[in-house]
Amino acid sequence: MKLIDLAKILRSKNAGPLYITFDVIFNNVEDLRKAVKGVTKEKISKAYNMEEEKIDIIVYEIVNSFKITFPRRIISGSVLDSDIYGCQQHVPLANIEI
Repeated sequence: MKLIDLAKILRSKNAGPLYITFDVIFNNVEDLRKAVKGVTKEKISKAYNMEEEKIDIIVYEIVNSFKITFPRRIISGSVLDSDIYGCQQHVPLANIEI
């Protein structure tokens, strides 16, 4: 099963010009817990070619969600940036097997 099959909402966005953040929201705490076990820093690191130590995962069990944040490879709004709002970055995360 992929993360996208379990998540109710999965989105990416900027966390300032230097970071990207992902919100993953579930219908219930059981789905959240299953996803938290399956979505590891190692898997995120491989999906985004990012060093594990730069990845933060914050779980908000009270609202059945977790957040992932790490540095953007290209600063938002720079000449090389193709996604100024960071809203097109969620697909590799969505396809992580859990």
